[in-house]
Amino acid sequence: MTIAASPKARRLGAVIRRWSMSEAVLATSGFVGASHLRFVRWTNRLVRVPDVGFHAPWQNEPAILVVWHGEHFLVPFIGPPNHPMNVLSTLHRDGEALTRGGMRLGLKFVRGSGDHGKEFMRKRAVQAFAAMLRLLRKGETVVLTADVPKIARVAGLGAVTLAKHSGCPIVPIGLATSRRVRLSNWDRTCINLPFGRMVMVRGEPIRVARDADAAALEAARRDVETRLTEADARAYAIADGRAVV
Repeated sequence: MTIAASPKARRLGAVIRRWSMSEAVLATSGFVGASHLRFVRWTNRLVRVPDVGFHAPWQNEPAILVVWHGEHFLVPFIGPPNHPMNVLSTLHRDGEALTRGGMRLGLKFVRGSGDHGKEFMRKRAVQAFAAMLRLLRKGETVVLTADVPKIARVAGLGAVTLAKHSGCPIVPIGLATSRRVRLSNWDRTCINLPFGRMVMVRGEPIRVARDADAAALEAARRDVETRLTEADARAYAIADGRAVV
């Protein structure tokens, strides 16, 4: 049986939503989030795999970096320093707070979200895709989550379609810290903690032919999913001491 919310509860919910999107709350959230991540970076020993040439795929040409939803908080530290990096961020209020914090850490943002069907237009996916394509053609790297909300750890077609039209490689990145808290939401968001080990694992770049048909795009999508899963698993194994570099 479904119990409808009372008018008073609905009004209270509307007030809370408006308050959570206020400039003061967003600015404070961005500052706190950025400060926490800076502290995490300063107090964790960074391990990159491979150690030599980690940044090579996007230093020599623009690239499409992909991470999993819920593993994205360490993106500002992928680097290298002073390299233009543009992150796709959701239009949801969580995305607004994330954008405020990321800008303090030197990131630039493209607002929009990937999805299927009717949600594709509502979430400004078309505009976001076009913006990322322009940035890649200008020589700038973009970062996006490979999985489509809310289907965690299943890659969507967004990255491979962008690779087809841009000619740029897709680079899977696994991110992990040895100390962390895992939430129970749909993407099992990882809250990274200080005083441990921070690991970044780069998978081999994936290219998609400009004339790729639906079957080729699906094969590339599965390849992205496999390689990102492998990079993510290795990052956690190294962070937790279950594997060596």
